Amino acid sequence: MNQEQVIVTLCLAGILIGLAATRIRPVFLFSGAISCLYLLDMISLGDALQHYTNEALATLVLLIMAVLAIEKTQLFARLGQRILSGTYPQVLLKLGLSAGLVSSVSNNTAVVASFMGAVKSQKAIPPSRLLIPLSYASILGGTLTLVGTSTNMVLNGLVIGNGLPALAMFDFTAIGLPIFIGCMLLLLLIAPRVLPSRAVDNTESKTYFLEAKVQDASPLIGKSLFDNGFRHLLDLFLVEIIRDQHIISPVSPEEIIEAGDTLIFAGDIANIQTLSRFKGLSIFDDDPINLSKNLSEVVVSHNATITGRPLREVNFRALFDAAVVAVRRGDQRLAGGLGKIKLQSGDSLVLATGHDFHSRHNLPRNFIVLGGVNTREHLPAATELTIIGGFIAVIALSALTILPLFKGLLILLGALIASNRLSINEIRRHFPFELIVVIGAALGFAQVMQDSGVATLLAELILSAPGAQGAYPALIACFVLTLLLTEMVTNNAAAALTFPVALSMASQYQADPIPFIMAVAFGASASFMTPHGYQTNLMVYSAGNYRWRDYLKIGLPTSLLYATIALIAIPRVYPFYP
Repeated sequence: MNQEQVIVTLCLAGILIGLAATRIRPVFLFSGAISCLYLLDMISLGDALQHYTNEALATLVLLIMAVLAIEKTQLFARLGQRILSGTYPQVLLKLGLSAGLVSSVSNNTAVVASFMGAVKSQKAIPPSRLLIPLSYASILGGTLTLVGTSTNMVLNGLVIGNGLPALAMFDFTAIGLPIFIGCMLLLLLIAPRVLPSRAVDNTESKTYFLEAKVQDASPLIGKSLFDNGFRHLLDLFLVEIIRDQHIISPVSPEEIIEAGDTLIFAGDIANIQTLSRFKGLSIFDDDPINLSKNLSEVVVSHNATITGRPLREVNFRALFDAAVVAVRRGDQRLAGGLGKIKLQSGDSLVLATGHDFHSRHNLPRNFIVLGGVNTREHLPAATELTIIGGFIAVIALSALTILPLFKGLLILLGALIASNRLSINEIRRHFPFELIVVIGAALGFAQVMQDSGVATLLAELILSAPGAQGAYPALIACFVLTLLLTEMVTNNAAAALTFPVALSMASQYQADPIPFIMAVAFGASASFMTPHGYQTNLMVYSAGNYRWRDYLKIGLPTSLLYATIALIAIPRVYPFYP
């Protein structure tokens, strides 16, 4: 290896280690790597910047903006209400088909968030029996089309940047459809056997941890917990008292309340209002907010800037115009008071929000809003059909090669703004600045990997393994490498980093690069075995009261079947040699 290759390899290792083992955000890792390469004259400023004007990246940004209007309609909520009737297999099938098909042309995070509300509100089937299949169906649906997942759009940008013909809308469908059908049949078969049944009316299945402080003049002081009536709360249980930095647990009914005590409750957050009848008990320090109208449930995103820090060090009022009322982390027992809890991605928070909550620019970066206060107002019902029809028309015209997708989305977005269906402020608040920086830098880094020969060296190293010789074994190696990376790092990062290696593998055997590109695309979307591998998996983690082993039990067979179908279908649909 020459000096240039050593530097690129070290940057690659730094990105992978940073993504997999630290809390450093991808935007800093990728932009830092490309900046380092620029300073070392390994990529010119023009080459680095040109990736930010990539056609596929610009199209992705327009798609994200246009989908904001779709998310404001009641389409997903209405679908969710209609499909949740019938026997468990019937509901599972209808839910999977609906979520998958809608996710093929829309943001799967919005799809899952909308369907989650319907799943959690119905009483017939425990949410824990439906939410993981909902997440998996949205992932599988995203593989059906070019616009179904940002990963496919990122790969299209890399394809165009390397002078190859752009990928078309349905180039993925012949491979994605058998995968979708096969995996849905598998879910119908194994979900009833492996998914837990944690009933919605079980207190444990919806346990949040919240705290309340006894004020100095409270009439509760000097009386026992029993006398104050704390043993007769509906679906709330006093689990700890924090007094002068000491934790009292378990708590005896005869324990006397003292001024300044912090009471830690566990239970159903829906019954938080029952605490308001205790005079002198404050849910949080500054309590001017009406809890019945301003509660919002959110999930901490995997890209959040607030993770790893105790709650007491996160100034929620200044950052989000909100106060943390309660915290939930899967099935884990939290202790020591809310202030000491170090936030993790996947934590569910209940926030008491102020008037400015919905307009904070950092909200989408840190949270997935599940319910309560919405970040956007719904469109009038009379306009929904027009908006949805317009979006479908743009996708159809692009698929028929009548109108390029970029032009269609540009026209649609202009019409939405002109008709006041989307405001400039909404677009500004949700503009994906970090995503643009990450993808642009990743595209530039992929170019350097190819130009420096590092991609070729990595391909040769992989192909030197026993049994890896030949185009088809190389394809398998490419798919497995991408799959492993996507479980450890983000799917977009996995696709960008393995793409140049895939091209080098194709070049080694003078094969058509398209099957290798498809291996990267489908490998990057194969995230089923952990809650943190994909955002929708993270969204349902606490909502379904899941444990890591739940994902492994259903995700491992799903991932194996997904890989088997993909590796059979890819070379059949796209042969190595014409």
